[in-house]
Parts: sequence; C-alpha cells; structure tokens
Amino acid sequence: MNSDEQLLRGRVYGHDHDDPNPGPLAHRTYATLIGGPLDGLLLDVTDWQPEESDGGVALSTELGRWPGGRALYDPRPEELRTPGHGAMCRFYYSGDTP
Repeated sequence: MNSDEQLLRGRVYGHDHDDPNPGPLAHRTYATLIGGPLDGLLLDVTDWQPEESDGGVALSTELGRWPGGRALYDPRPEELRTPGHGAMCRFYYSGDTP
C-alpha cells in the first residue's frame, strides 16, 4: 500500500486530509468504497434513502482517470444493507467519467 492509499484508508469522503478528525463518527452510517481511486474511503449515507443510491453514485475526485472528474461507485443488489450505524454496505468502483 503506497502513502496515498494509507492517507485515504478509514477516512470519510469529503473530509480534508488535515481534518483533525477525518474518521467515521459513531452515530453516522457509512458505505465503504471498494476499488478505484477512492478505495478504502467511507461515504456518509446517514440521511440517504436506499433509492437515492440504488443507481450508484458519482463522486468528485482528483485521483481518477480525469482529474476533476468523478469516480463511479455502485452497490451490488445481492448484498444486503445492515441497519444501524457504522459501515452498513459497500459500493464498488465501476469506472470514471470526466
């Protein structure tokens, strides 16, 4: 694992790398991002309804194929989402878009 990967692992997407508390909060719900440029980050989905992410998400990143573009992540329909707080599901990398 390189230093960029170590910097991202366990951090919440959207938090700055120098945030004093970039990790998850106990009272929030997260999707773990698997693969691609945001691998290992957690996406805060606390206030999301399942239908808001069933089609996947496009997340802004400078780390993808197109800097300033978006990395695409999709849930797998066969994977159940666990209710409650913490990491409740996984979204898998499916590509990049400008």
